[in-house]
Amino acid sequence: MKYLLPRAERFAEYLMALALTIMVVLVFGNVVLRYGFGSGIAWAEEIARLMFVWLIFLGAVLALRHHAHLGVEMVQAKLPPKLRRVCAVISHLLVLYGLWLFFSGSWTQTEIGMTTYSTVLGYPTALMAGSGLLCAGTMMLIVAANLWRIVRNDPRAVIPGNPTPTENDAPQMPAGQPQGVIE
Repeated sequence: MKYLLPRAERFAEYLMALALTIMVVLVFGNVVLRYGFGSGIAWAEEIARLMFVWLIFLGAVLALRHHAHLGVEMVQAKLPPKLRRVCAVISHLLVLYGLWLFFSGSWTQTEIGMTTYSTVLGYPTALMAGSGLLCAGTMMLIVAANLWRIVRNDPRAVIPGNPTPTENDAPQMPAGQPQGVIE
């Protein structure tokens, strides 16, 4: 597991880079063809849209894994540690419920998409909805794993409002000394 997660993250990053590259090439090429030659590639928009959806959902999973989603922790930071832990458990349970709704909705859309096809290329639209399935399922695993750590008092648990290890472990610069200057 120690080596599997970094490799899976790296693979997702490569897939995101590939999706972005395909999007840029297709959209830019289509713009040049439309304005320069008066014609375009009909299927370029469909592929670019599919790549965009997968790019966003893979990025959302990676952002959750690295705790990079936007959050407001001011109130939780003011709470005592035990109450902060209770709030974290409640919020994790609410997030899991929301992700379950997202997962079940994506499942329904994937089932519908198995018999519905894109306009130009004719691929099943389940390819689009499947990105939501993967995203919601993976996010549920990440949130459930952190919830399990919180409940077990594991030091690796991420509790909103707690200082991150990098904040505590970073060497403090003397007052009045500009950042980045080391004497």
